[in-house]
Amino acid sequence: MRTAALLLALTLALPAGAQDKTLKFVLGYPPGASSDLLTRLLADKMRPALGMNTIVENRTGAAGIVGTEAVKNAPPDGLTILLSPLAPMVAFPHSHGAAVRYDPFKDFAPVAHISDFQLALVVNAELPAKTVAQYVALVKKDPKAGDYASAAAGSLPHYLGVMFSKAAGLNMTHVPYRGTAPALQALIGGEVKAAMFVLADALTTVRSGRARLLAVAGAKRASMAPEVPTFKELGYDLEASAWYALFAPAGTPKDLIDKYARAAIDVVRSPEVKQRLEQMGLEPTGYGPGELARILRADYDQWGPVIKASGFKPGS
Repeated sequence: MRTAALLLALTLALPAGAQDKTLKFVLGYPPGASSDLLTRLLADKMRPALGMNTIVENRTGAAGIVGTEAVKNAPPDGLTILLSPLAPMVAFPHSHGAAVRYDPFKDFAPVAHISDFQLALVVNAELPAKTVAQYVALVKKDPKAGDYASAAAGSLPHYLGVMFSKAAGLNMTHVPYRGTAPALQALIGGEVKAAMFVLADALTTVRSGRARLLAVAGAKRASMAPEVPTFKELGYDLEASAWYALFAPAGTPKDLIDKYARAAIDVVRSPEVKQRLEQMGLEPTGYGPGELARILRADYDQWGPVIKASGFKPGS
């Protein structure tokens, strides 16, 4: 009874006419993942400012492509919004060819940049390399030590390995796994000596002492591992950030885009949500449509040559 009364009170608290409007947050990934937790947090916290109901719909498939296409094809009526990481909007148009039936610039309206997340180089704890310089020297002596794992072929950590290999003058070999858990297990068990991961995915293993974190790829050090240098600090011409952002179907009215952007930015910059995001391993940002459009173009141009150099093709 108390739950029903609470739900009724929340509904009645919405402005008149808002109860019959629902903003759908579409996510191309399954429930329970960090991206799902982020989407639900935004939907919940943006609801009061928007004055309308919000729901989350998980449209999974093809590593986020299915959900992205669903938003492209949605009516531009301001009732559908996409939470996307960098890969479907930046990497996949380069790597997946005709399988991607959307244009990230023509088919979507940027709304808000929500957060960055770090990519990192991690090595087996028993490897006699405590710095990137020592690891590079080891690989030059023993090329097998340059075999590196990632959670999937065609993932951003895979491409980070391509970038690092080039920047360090190495000839590293990518060893893809089907997910983060098997890639971590391969690293811990010594099947591979190194791996590229999303930092948040590897941090528990690193803190347990079963792996060693050598460097992160962002423009600045990660707040969750401030003692770890960036590749650029160490002299490597390498910077690669990943992010989560909100997009709407192209043609969505500008006043609604601006309304959603203001609500999202206010939420992300609030002390409570900022702390929650940092606990999830994310770096809160809160940028509007113009800055998100600039970031999207810059990252699209940066990752394109890297993806081409990787030689990755879907199914390979």
